[in-house]
Amino acid sequence: MRFETASGLFVETGHAPDRPAVIGADRTLSWQAFRHEVDHFVAQARALGAEADCPITLCGHKEAAFVVALTGCLALGAPFLPIDIAVPLARRRQIEQQARPLLAYDCASGQFRRLEESPRPLAEKGLAYILFTSGSTGQPKGVQIGRESAAELARWLGESFGLPPAPVFFNLAPFNFDLSMVDSFGMLELGGTVVLNDADTQQNGPALAQRACDTGAQIWVSTPSAAFQRFLDPEFCAARMPDLTTFLFCGEVLPPAVPRTLRRRFPQARILNSYGPTEITVINTLVEITDDIMARYPVLPVGRSKPRAWVDIDPANGEILAFGENVMRGYLNRPDLDAEKMLRRNGRRGFRTGDLGRLEADGLLFCAGRLDDQIKLHGYRIELGEVDAALARLPGVAQAAAIALRKSDGAVIRLVGCYQPETGMEIGDWRQALGAALPAYMIPSEVLALPALPLTPNGKIDRRRLLELYSGNTRACDATNPSPAHS
Repeated sequence: MRFETASGLFVETGHAPDRPAVIGADRTLSWQAFRHEVDHFVAQARALGAEADCPITLCGHKEAAFVVALTGCLALGAPFLPIDIAVPLARRRQIEQQARPLLAYDCASGQFRRLEESPRPLAEKGLAYILFTSGSTGQPKGVQIGRESAAELARWLGESFGLPPAPVFFNLAPFNFDLSMVDSFGMLELGGTVVLNDADTQQNGPALAQRACDTGAQIWVSTPSAAFQRFLDPEFCAARMPDLTTFLFCGEVLPPAVPRTLRRRFPQARILNSYGPTEITVINTLVEITDDIMARYPVLPVGRSKPRAWVDIDPANGEILAFGENVMRGYLNRPDLDAEKMLRRNGRRGFRTGDLGRLEADGLLFCAGRLDDQIKLHGYRIELGEVDAALARLPGVAQAAAIALRKSDGAVIRLVGCYQPETGMEIGDWRQALGAALPAYMIPSEVLALPALPLTPNGKIDRRRLLELYSGNTRACDATNPSPAHS
């Protein structure tokens, strides 16, 4: 059995119905039980007034019910809004205020909560999901992904990734991070299994290795950082995780050290690198990182375009442009952003990624940084403007800006908040205050007080100068005693 993303229907395949579909952090569902629970979710939602094109919020953390619920939404034709329980309540409310979902579903309790008196169908019809990402204005922005885009992703996974029949995906990304859609849609379309790993298990190296072994996990999907963290654990190897045969990376730069180490730990595994902002349905390019690729390119490529889509480079500024049915339908209620970021070519939707890149004659794409203040930290996309806005709202802060500290290869390792204090005021417990407004991955590791924030000639905060000031302040602290400006 499998679930067809395009039609929203279960399809019989002749495979045994007692094969596992979802191995959640809490329980396991066979395909037969999974289908029964999806049908029950659909019946409950319809009884509460759910209709096609009316979004439903899904909140939870690695419960089997999360996959049930997102599949139920696909069957209903109702776009799902995935939210992990780690997302602060204030941010969740921002999301719900923008999307106006009729229902919210709690995956831990299995209970619906009604949010609106009557259904409010979206202007954009036929969406699969809406995923909210960091916004430069201080508000998250909703990326609208059509069913055709989700179906195209699922189709591509079956066509080009060399996956085994009924593959077993090892899910690591939270559901509000679009990388988890590879696991979910891949499992559904290919009639496989998805193994959900909660935060506690992921932080316990031996437990994670044992779970991979016990479940027969075959496909590891993560950011490079998530794999790199595992290298400290000697049990992260083929001897302890024998069925892992494919590693798929996306979300940030793949340092050569990661595939080199994987070659030693998992000598028979395939290593795939990919690229794609949330707006082009998770991933848009693919390349297998072979020994030849590593020998030829000191900076690893991110791949060639998927079938039925293409990428180009804007000759004016070197920006990567993406085209095809995988491109989003636009931002939710943001025609201003659509006008800025969306385009059309040869009758297909296009998206200005904001990423810099170069394209080889054979179609191989290489990334080379950003045009703006957007960064990637451990695979999460962060608009520094949103962090700026949260810092500026802190009591005792007159003006603020965030800076990204990077390694020599350009990869971001952490955030620092810089602020100008209001006269005679203290900012207090800034970590707790920011935690009420921002996801944990967006909270700076420290803050630095400055008499004033430097400006560029255009009157904007000069982040480059802030990095210099931070570096100089850190050296001064190392030479003497830590400065009270650091928190």
